[in-house]
Amino acid sequence: MLPCHLCLPGKKEDAVRLPDQTSIPSRNYKNIDVSVHVKNVTLSGTFFQPLSNKKLCVVLIIAGSGPTDRDGNSIALPGKNNSLLQLADSLAQYGIASLRYDKRGVGKSQPDTIVSEESLTIDNIADDAEAMYNWLMSQGYENIYIAGHSEGSLIGMMIAEKLKPAGFISIAGAGRKAGYILKEQVDAQLPALKNEFDNDIDSLERGLSVSAVNPSLAGILRPSIQPYIKSWLRLDPQKLISRLNCPVLIVQGTKDIQVKETDAKNLYKAKQKSKLVIINNMNHVLKQVNSDQTKDNINAYSDPGLPVIKELVTAIANFILTTR
Repeated sequence: MLPCHLCLPGKKEDAVRLPDQTSIPSRNYKNIDVSVHVKNVTLSGTFFQPLSNKKLCVVLIIAGSGPTDRDGNSIALPGKNNSLLQLADSLAQYGIASLRYDKRGVGKSQPDTIVSEESLTIDNIADDAEAMYNWLMSQGYENIYIAGHSEGSLIGMMIAEKLKPAGFISIAGAGRKAGYILKEQVDAQLPALKNEFDNDIDSLERGLSVSAVNPSLAGILRPSIQPYIKSWLRLDPQKLISRLNCPVLIVQGTKDIQVKETDAKNLYKAKQKSKLVIINNMNHVLKQVNSDQTKDNINAYSDPGLPVIKELVTAIANFILTTR
């Protein structure tokens, strides 16, 4: 769940493969471009409206951390995985509409004016998600679900308490405060910098700034991004999810090398009336990885021909269709 420049980005073995899904053709749904203006930026999204859908239910899909677009791809990683595009396409086959969007500063969601990185906090990202939710309301939808992937899960929790959606879906969402996970991930990738990084994170959690940043950690700790990191570190996903009054689905894969099963179980413990689904061999970008080799897992992050694992689609579709 690191910002994507530090994410360990998978190759799948013995699986049914699809053509490159860089642009999935419309099937039984309309593909509608959406533009929503919020402070300093016009958000650009894609709305999949099933032809059979009579505004029964729709899901807002919120992408994960870093420069991630509506399709689940990041400019910080090589190639594409198209995970969120594939998820939306698959849900449409169940008659479930969806809205995805490029995060601010990513893809077509470009600022109207020059905005400094220092001014961005996680609250801005939450405001953007709320604006997209409100667009769905303006279209006449009443059964609106929020599905957040990775950091998008945290964003979804931030807005769900206020908006009271028909349901909330956490997909590979953290169940611990960001500081714990960041330390864990950096320790795994850059063990020689563990103590230095831990001290820096501790300072940021106390609201202090870190002036002397190791060049190897500049991607996540550069001064201009520290206001965002500070705003992120203060949030506790267990407390946020415990306050939700809507049905909750928590989904986690066993081959996720960024967020652990422990995180999903922590969320479930905090919200015991929720439904917990652990999907065997699903990695962080929602693809099936049968191998235990890290390189095979990483290869899936750049393989658009590898479909999202079907158990994920089934779990989400069943949740939405049985709680609407």
